Amino acid sequence: MFSGNLNNKIEEALSVQLRSTILILSVKSVTGGSINDAYCLVTNNGKYFIKTNQANRYPNMFEREAKGLALLKNANTIRIPKVILFDEFEATSFLILEYIESTNPQPDFWQNFGKKLAELHQNTNTNFGLDHNNYIGSLHQQNNLHPTWVDFFINERLQPQIKLARDNNEVDSTTILKFENLYKKLDEVFPKEKPALLHGDLWSGNFMSDEKGESVIMDPAVYYGCREMDIAMARLFGGFDAEFYSSYNEYYPLENGWEQRIDVCNLYPLMVHVNLFGGGYLGQVKSILSKF
Repeated sequence: MFSGNLNNKIEEALSVQLRSTILILSVKSVTGGSINDAYCLVTNNGKYFIKTNQANRYPNMFEREAKGLALLKNANTIRIPKVILFDEFEATSFLILEYIESTNPQPDFWQNFGKKLAELHQNTNTNFGLDHNNYIGSLHQQNNLHPTWVDFFINERLQPQIKLARDNNEVDSTTILKFENLYKKLDEVFPKEKPALLHGDLWSGNFMSDEKGESVIMDPAVYYGCREMDIAMARLFGGFDAEFYSSYNEYYPLENGWEQRIDVCNLYPLMVHVNLFGGGYLGQVKSILSKF
């Protein structure tokens, strides 16, 4: 599946990183998302997970993903795949991670998952945002720092997506006006909380159960934000058991009214989907805006 030159480059990079001669024995295609090609590398030193893409298509994507994974891993809560290395060769960029075998979840999977996410969210920062920009899906995600959540949410989350949708004729002036009216109310909508370390793209495709049947999260869009953003995203497309939310609330209770704020939080991922997949998601956006 790789050219001979790329195969040799990966062997060389792994050998340098791991300080041992690494030989690729086979390459097997695996599921890894819609953006990148994903494979299991079987080597003389065990298995590794690798994602590849065209180097000029999404500049620095794997570097930013590696930084996000490292930030989450350093929090020492939920299991995060270990980054082995990222690099570019000719027209291809690649990211190599530890390979985690998936098994059936333990009976207490959801309870532990909720608890660990609550622990992750207790990692905080001075400002909302991050010291670098990254991606959500294939879209650029800007993370300029702001002292308040509302300023960050408007200027770094909603406005860039609205501008992109307007430029692509996916959103009309009436909807834009409704967003502007919503902005005036957001100070009353969101509670005042410290920035929380977020996964940033927490849907059912970005978690799994490992060899022990415990939770693993991957493919993040990391930043410090309102912790309800992760909770809302988990609710948006389903796939999370009710015990996940009750366990989270037991260990790190959400402020009153969080279930009503979920729709507002999800305006961001919904607008991302409008821009990635077209206006089919715009109906949900309009329905949420109409409530305000």
